[in-house]
Amino acid sequence: MKKSLIYITAVCAAAMCLMVSRAKADQQAITVPDAGFDDHVLAAGDWVYIGEGPYAETSDYTGPWQSAGGDAYIDNGYWAADVDLPALSGNNKLYGYEEIEDYVYQILDETFIEGVTYTFSVWVGEAWEGYDDSWSLYFTGDDYTDELASISGNGPIGEWGQATLVYTATAADAGKKIGIKMRGDPFVTFEDVTLYGPPKTRDPVPTNGAMITDTWVTLSWTPANFAVMNDVYLGDNFDDVNNGTGDTFRGSQAASLYVAGFPGFAYPDGLVNGMTYYWRIDGVNDAHPDSPSKGDVWSFTVQPKTAYNPNPADGAEFVDPNAPTLSWTPGYGAKLHTVYLGDEYDEVSNATEGIVWGTATYSPGPLELEKVYYWRVDEFDAVETHKGDVWTFTTPGAVSNPQPANGTEDVGMNAILSWTPADSAASHQLYFGTDKATVRNADTAAPEYKGSRALGSESYDPGLLEAETTYYWRVDEVDAQGNTVKGPVWIFTTGTFLLVDDFEGYTDDDAAGEAIWQTWIDGFGVADNGAQVGNLMPPYCEQTIVHGGGQSMSLKYTNEGGVTNSEASTTLTAPRDWTQVSVAELSLWFRGASANAAEPMYISASNADGVPAVVAHNDLNAAQISRWIQWIIPLQALADQGITLTNVDRFAIGLGSKGGAGAGGTGTVYIDDIRLNQSSDTAAK
Repeated sequence: MKKSLIYITAVCAAAMCLMVSRAKADQQAITVPDAGFDDHVLAAGDWVYIGEGPYAETSDYTGPWQSAGGDAYIDNGYWAADVDLPALSGNNKLYGYEEIEDYVYQILDETFIEGVTYTFSVWVGEAWEGYDDSWSLYFTGDDYTDELASISGNGPIGEWGQATLVYTATAADAGKKIGIKMRGDPFVTFEDVTLYGPPKTRDPVPTNGAMITDTWVTLSWTPANFAVMNDVYLGDNFDDVNNGTGDTFRGSQAASLYVAGFPGFAYPDGLVNGMTYYWRIDGVNDAHPDSPSKGDVWSFTVQPKTAYNPNPADGAEFVDPNAPTLSWTPGYGAKLHTVYLGDEYDEVSNATEGIVWGTATYSPGPLELEKVYYWRVDEFDAVETHKGDVWTFTTPGAVSNPQPANGTEDVGMNAILSWTPADSAASHQLYFGTDKATVRNADTAAPEYKGSRALGSESYDPGLLEAETTYYWRVDEVDAQGNTVKGPVWIFTTGTFLLVDDFEGYTDDDAAGEAIWQTWIDGFGVADNGAQVGNLMPPYCEQTIVHGGGQSMSLKYTNEGGVTNSEASTTLTAPRDWTQVSVAELSLWFRGASANAAEPMYISASNADGVPAVVAHNDLNAAQISRWIQWIIPLQALADQGITLTNVDRFAIGLGSKGGAGAGGTGTVYIDDIRLNQSSDTAAK
């Protein structure tokens, strides 16, 4: 049985008015993954737990819903009372057994738009007679603990009723990811979540990011619900299309399709092979208050005439030399392929006689170990030959493992380069610069040459780098006989921050001083410090619960038996000057668990002499947040406490009395990606 409305407690404030209602006719659905809890296939009488409640170790739920605590689970007929309240649609529903103690929630990729109204609806009921428990719905921002709007109510028992929360986004919400969450008392059941938002154009054809195989295309879409006209924007520059600048405006039309790359239309000479195009459709109705409704920017790429998608991928390492197979995606109109392969870049790049092939795969036969190979595929389309890019790969034993990893973006401006030497290397020659061809062709007389390094010295400090700049580097290996093997060119791009620690460089080799607990000093052997950094046995770093890369730091706190504080600290070597490149804030990511004791969390920084400056997290329950959260602290908060930011000597993270009056208890939090940012729009949490 359904009810169109259920009893609620309405909350009205100056910034919002909450009510029970259906989505407005001109709103459009926003996708909520697993909205009916049916994506997880369950046999009759089966269930899976979500989150970190006391039974969560039995969970194999891998869907998008998360729980900050409690015994939330998805159920398919487990409880006998389900005969009175079967699933509303599909087979499953969401239960709170004893209680969904905190929330079940999702953070979506969709972001709030100022002034737009959003409607969040959930069907709610209770299958267990004799209870009259309450539920709550919330809108949130990027952080699921940030409650932008809420509504609560009770019942009904033995039937479903729909609860609806309506919210209009403010200027402060703009750009935040949309979060929705639900809370229920024992035996409260949820089903069929819906979310409606701005009436934007949707359903692009071709799909966003598609590769098209012609030099003309028909764009089509589903218009915004209220639209009577569609403003079309199309161009090869994202910013111009997004801002409506340049010549990207292609006109206003009633039809929901547009042709490009054909005589009489945009790009009459045809779209350019290999070019990426961006497009946007705004819904227009002069009689509607939300007009125009700005659409998302979508893209498509025209298939290049050259070969692409090489396998092995460009820059691949440790390629099996015994039976390698090279493959690629043919270029537009390709009929024949000419393959070039060798161990000298210039020879492969300049070659004119290769192996002509009829298929997009080639097996060269056994290759050598400890080699850098280059290969190229030219495409013939029955009219002309299109010279391909030169790709590279290495076989086992060659110079490898560049750090930053090849192709990495958003690298710290204080990056230190390192690599693993070739098996036969006796020394290394390093080249570094901002132009790929120059670095590739440089010799020891060029300014890109940064000197020779002995075996065992596989690192290079280039000094502070420019923000948002692409760098190229190469390591040539010199063997004991003086023979030089030219290395591949590696690439990375900097971000706008200095890296303090991303925990990627620690190993399990404590004999070499590389274990995480040898840099981050915990409470081992310290009577008044209950901290434990890392695992007791290898792997010492956390390798499953990570925010970025492959490792994070686990920090266990035990504030019991007279111990009131748990802290891990590190003595900084670099960066110590926290004013360089105009950095303005400290950023770190952390994740806790609902089972953790609610101890205050804090960071501290100090100079070589003097009292540390301490900044506590505003949320006293931060250690119980069971998803990755970014914590941003303005550096001025440290300077205001007397810290000289030009020479920060020591940095610590802790839980307990230094952050406030702790209640005592134990738990584990995870820390990752500690940075000094130049700027951020995110306020300190």
